[in-house]
Amino acid sequence: MKPFSYERAASPAEAAAAAARRPGARFIAGGTNLLDLMKLQIEVPSHLIDVNGLALDTIEPTPEGGLRVGALVSNTALAADPRVRRDYALLTRALLAGASGQLRNKATTAGNLLQRTRCPYFYDTAQPCNKRRPGSGCAAIGGFTRQLGVIGTSDACIATHPSDMAVALRALDAVVETVQADGATRTIPMADFHRLPGETPHIETALQPGELITAVVLPRPLGGRHIYRKVRDRASYAFALVSVGAVVQPDGTGRVALGGVAHKPWRVEEAETELPRGARAVTERLLAGARPTRDNAFKVTLVERTLGSVLAEARG
Repeated sequence: MKPFSYERAASPAEAAAAAARRPGARFIAGGTNLLDLMKLQIEVPSHLIDVNGLALDTIEPTPEGGLRVGALVSNTALAADPRVRRDYALLTRALLAGASGQLRNKATTAGNLLQRTRCPYFYDTAQPCNKRRPGSGCAAIGGFTRQLGVIGTSDACIATHPSDMAVALRALDAVVETVQADGATRTIPMADFHRLPGETPHIETALQPGELITAVVLPRPLGGRHIYRKVRDRASYAFALVSVGAVVQPDGTGRVALGGVAHKPWRVEEAETELPRGARAVTERLLAGARPTRDNAFKVTLVERTLGSVLAEARG
């Protein structure tokens, strides 16, 4: 690791202000992704701001009938919360599909949203990568692309976002709450939180420099059947080739979000109008404009078949 300085923040606003004052600073909580990246010198923060003492580790009801999940709630605690298990089962199932029990004990809600891609070329510092070094090129394009994106990609990046939790939050229409360096707060819909790569794949979210996530807000429960289906190369501790998060109502309507196919959790609301017609009709709308490679063209078919399995389960 490269040398870095360290401080503990006393409040969310103080943490955001400290990050804005120190270029190259990073927030650290569970550290399940950041520490690995620091060991590999992919991330080389000059300053770490410890946010573990900010009392953002509770799950509370909102006046609108939803839940406010603190940024520091662990993945284990969130998945096990009785209210989440009852009313947001999609979220519980997505969380339990991710990582290992030990990692879920440490990983936080905010950190899960902010984890970086597992593209092998991003992790190989001998290869060019526009995420690691903007303007250096993308070694994945023309390389081995089986695990990489099929839609929403660009000529600068074809990486995918690895979070299972984020797929569920996108389907549930969650909202991210933040505090900025000047102390002002704002809310960011999950639909707008993660960015597509375009020409700036190193800018992965809508967060401004120094901005700190304080909570994720779940709206009123949707009801219906909640299903998360993750297809991967081995049964545990692996990232999705394709995942489908769905909430299906008794009349066949519902919501669908995908993981493993794009730079962000992939949801196209217009495609959901096709749910009563079946998986093929939905997939055609969901993946319209897809640009798969020779290595990962199978993902288009895999989305349709996985979604078909999910819809069959939802219908009993």
